[in-house]
Amino acid sequence: MKKVKVMLSVLSSAVLMTGVLAGCSSSEKGSDGASGTSPSGSSSEATLKDGKYDPPITITIAKQQDENAGNYLPGESLNDNVLTRWGANNLGIQINTTLVGGDAGTYNTKLRLALTTAEKLPDVVPVYDTSLVNDLVQSGAVRDITEDIKKYMPDRLKEIYSQYPTTFNPVVKDGKIYGMAIAPNLVEGEVMLIRQDWLDKLNLKAPTTIDEFEKVIAAFTNEDPDGNGKKDTYGFTFSGKDGYNTGWVSDPIMIFSAFTGKNLPGAWNNDNGQLTYGSVAPGNKDALAKLHDWYTKGYLNKDLAVKGAWDAIADFTEGKAGIIIGRPWLYGSVKDLEKNVPGAKIAAAPTINGTSGDRTYQTAQLNDGVFMFNKNFNNMEAFFLYYDKLYDAAFGTGDFQYGYAQGYDYDIVDGQVTYDSTKFNKPLATIQGVGKMSFTKNTPSVDGPGKSFYDLANGAEPNTGVLIHSNALDPTMKDGYLISYNNRDSLLPSAFNGPPTKTMQTNWEQLYTMEKETFTKIIYGKESIDSFDDFVKQWNDKGGTQITQEVNDWYANASKVDFMSAMGLK
Repeated sequence: MKKVKVMLSVLSSAVLMTGVLAGCSSSEKGSDGASGTSPSGSSSEATLKDGKYDPPITITIAKQQDENAGNYLPGESLNDNVLTRWGANNLGIQINTTLVGGDAGTYNTKLRLALTTAEKLPDVVPVYDTSLVNDLVQSGAVRDITEDIKKYMPDRLKEIYSQYPTTFNPVVKDGKIYGMAIAPNLVEGEVMLIRQDWLDKLNLKAPTTIDEFEKVIAAFTNEDPDGNGKKDTYGFTFSGKDGYNTGWVSDPIMIFSAFTGKNLPGAWNNDNGQLTYGSVAPGNKDALAKLHDWYTKGYLNKDLAVKGAWDAIADFTEGKAGIIIGRPWLYGSVKDLEKNVPGAKIAAAPTINGTSGDRTYQTAQLNDGVFMFNKNFNNMEAFFLYYDKLYDAAFGTGDFQYGYAQGYDYDIVDGQVTYDSTKFNKPLATIQGVGKMSFTKNTPSVDGPGKSFYDLANGAEPNTGVLIHSNALDPTMKDGYLISYNNRDSLLPSAFNGPPTKTMQTNWEQLYTMEKETFTKIIYGKESIDSFDDFVKQWNDKGGTQITQEVNDWYANASKVDFMSAMGLK
């Protein structure tokens, strides 16, 4: 199944940014004013005049480009495309990718090899694995950027990063900062996508409680909602292959939270100043018992433990399942159902409430990895200049008022801005993800969980590029983002986001494997529900108790770090 993501760079009117681009003096030397040559071979003596380096400099980067592979127009490539040419022509900064990994595993392996061989790390290294972040810090191969942040980070970026100070936790050692979050932002929450036509046929409404949810998925399984005279549908599709809290799509976390509240599997919760691991919370036993009951009755995907997220999505798109959970953009990946199945209608609905009557919660994502930098990189000022410019698309300003490149991710047709690539002056089969051609997999956003959609729903005119873009989406997707924004208080960042503790490094993989296997065996009925109690005891005995102590020790120290001062905001 083709993965289709509608990734937004949209404006949050709740956050007023007053900063201007940093480093725009006409006489300063390149970052640190150092002489010599950077690892990329560019002279750090280049001067910045009128916002452009002369002579031009080159910044080398590493890139995990699994979501961007081959996403170039004819005649363009990884290191020669519309965005790299923009950087060279407008800023005097040439971006050159020198380390590429096609997926997470390959990318991490290449970074580790660069640490242990004669191959040099690129200047800018996006890292998406906390263990690897820790290894890079310990290796001494990456740059302490504490002073660079104070000196070169533009005010606009400082305002953004000041909202998410905990994102610095994984990259701090001995009070020094060895990296920074990639585009910190409270990412949109998950919603229910549900077959509205099935609800209508069976005279049902979107569920709001666990009992209502059970009634709906039972009907979707047993009452022939597609009207073909066969028992070939089921209620709820999700993936258990990668654990039970994916945080993005095909996720059953709503069911666990209905019984555990804020104690989410796979995440650490702050309970009155003490961090606890959600997977061992007592309520999980009730959640697993409920999922087992549903599984035996055929309400769930019978192969949920071996199918990945996109396999679960396929069942919904093919008309087999009636409910799936995911971020609002998921509608763009499943809407072909409405085209291929006569009468099919998908609706977005909020996730259900818990058994206590409170809302259900989700693990919030605040950033997708961190930027780290080669210890010999001497052009931090240039990095910040370029990175800040990329945010123009999120704010609807500057060169990227409507998008990153006309004819690629937007066009102006008969005087009107359009994001429908099939209607471009030179039509394209799909939008070109120009922002993905820069440093990272995803583009910067300041929209949080959907502020622009809230503004539109409350009468804002779509008169900026950001609002035009949001307004151009399918109504169902817009409904999903509005639901996400209205329920943003349900999004909980994991209270632990630091480097793996000492015992985690040796025991965590075993503990996590035991956790996933136990949960799956209980759902499948291969172990009794009481095996959850045995799992909790074993988890504690095999390192969990020690890990919890280490995590709390880390938390006590992390909470003392004053990141506002580190960014020069105090």
